[in-house]
Amino acid sequence: MKAAMKGGDKPRLGVIRLINAAIKQREVDERIELDDTQVLAVLDKMLKQRRDSVEQYVKAGRDELAEQERFEIGVIQDYMPEALSEAEIQALIEEAVATTGASEMKDMGKVMGNLKPKLQGRADMGAVSALIKQKLSA
Repeated sequence: MKAAMKGGDKPRLGVIRLINAAIKQREVDERIELDDTQVLAVLDKMLKQRRDSVEQYVKAGRDELAEQERFEIGVIQDYMPEALSEAEIQALIEEAVATTGASEMKDMGKVMGNLKPKLQGRADMGAVSALIKQKLSA
């Protein structure tokens, strides 16, 4: 935040303030201090909201608003851990399926429960869900 203030980067500073506000809001609402995992969950939620917004703005032909959302996505992603590769995600899915003994679609919740802490903020959970469905239906 200080670097953005000193550098006069107002758009970036605005996004950082949004991030801080979202974290503080959750802390106040739940009367707790968030740990790193919970902060990642807040950032992940913010990313998902912005991706949905970009999709809506593009459909509505509001390219300037979509571009603003893309900028915010970029800033938020700077504070997320490095994303996992497709191969790493597949390996974690294989491990989770083996660990939980999942063999059919009804076991998907067990697999997701096992994977979510490992993948939080490092992979798009929607895409992971699709990969798990593909694995369990095969």
